[in-house]
Amino acid sequence: MKTKTPARDAGRVDAGRVGAGRGPGRGGPGRRGFAWTPYVLIAPAVAILALALAYPVGWQLVTSFKEFGLAQQFGQPAEFNGLDNYIKIVTTGETWMVVVRSVVFCLVNAFLTVAIGTGLATLMNTIAKPIRLTLQICLLLAWAMPVVAVMTVWNWLFDWNHGTINWFAIQLGADQYWHHNWLEKPLSFYAVATIIIVWMSVPFVAFSVYAGLTQVSGEVLEAAQIDGANGWQRFTRIVVPLIRPVLMIVLLLQIIWDLRVFTQIRMLQDRGSFPSQTDLLGTYIYREGVGANHFGMAAAMSVFVLIITIIAAWPYVRSLMKQEAI
Repeated sequence: MKTKTPARDAGRVDAGRVGAGRGPGRGGPGRRGFAWTPYVLIAPAVAILALALAYPVGWQLVTSFKEFGLAQQFGQPAEFNGLDNYIKIVTTGETWMVVVRSVVFCLVNAFLTVAIGTGLATLMNTIAKPIRLTLQICLLLAWAMPVVAVMTVWNWLFDWNHGTINWFAIQLGADQYWHHNWLEKPLSFYAVATIIIVWMSVPFVAFSVYAGLTQVSGEVLEAAQIDGANGWQRFTRIVVPLIRPVLMIVLLLQIIWDLRVFTQIRMLQDRGSFPSQTDLLGTYIYREGVGANHFGMAAAMSVFVLIITIIAAWPYVRSLMKQEAI
């Protein structure tokens, strides 16, 4: 029969103590302390953002529960009316027409912009360097132009009296476009607005997607080509899944931006359209507030647009949260 020596027992006891001291709750390598550094680094940016947004967002929220008109602009106290402004929003047929019109316009523009931008990014990824640089410079110049300058040019192109578009149409034999007003009917109005907004938004999408395409491994695409995959199959089954995060974020940003579009629509309306037939959410809020002095209703409508924006952004935020959990 073998007996345990004191030295061997003492060694085992010490080893057990050392192992116990290395447990997750005893300060060993398994312990993960709370990381303060990321929160300290983003705290100044969050504080500045909160200070910049606190007053305007708070004022909008408070005003949305009041009867705030022209008299209140000159110091008369605003009367609290509870949810009356929100009730008017959800019970007014014109409001829902504007909401549906804005959502459809937003989705069409956002998906069209992403599709064209992705096509240009793919083209930039395949063409020679001199041509690619020329295309990138042109896109950058189009993106950098101020909105007012852009709208001045486009208004001149579609002018009903001296517009270049009408002149080209007449030269091609379409005499019915003599003094044709493209902004008079809602359908042609939104077609012109779509052309302008997509033209202004495509460069951002193209540059963003192109940056994602540069990270796609050429060896993977070459291996797929050797296995017999054609160009379309390589793009849809390899490239698109790899750049999917980039496509999701640019699509989300385009939806948010196109939902809040204002300047382009307002300047086109000033050139000869009927606002009641062509209003989107931005111009409708402007017409209710500045035009009709119903600032309480305009504030409530702004909060309503904020809710719609959050609903549109929530699927992407939820996917990010799932990825962080993994």
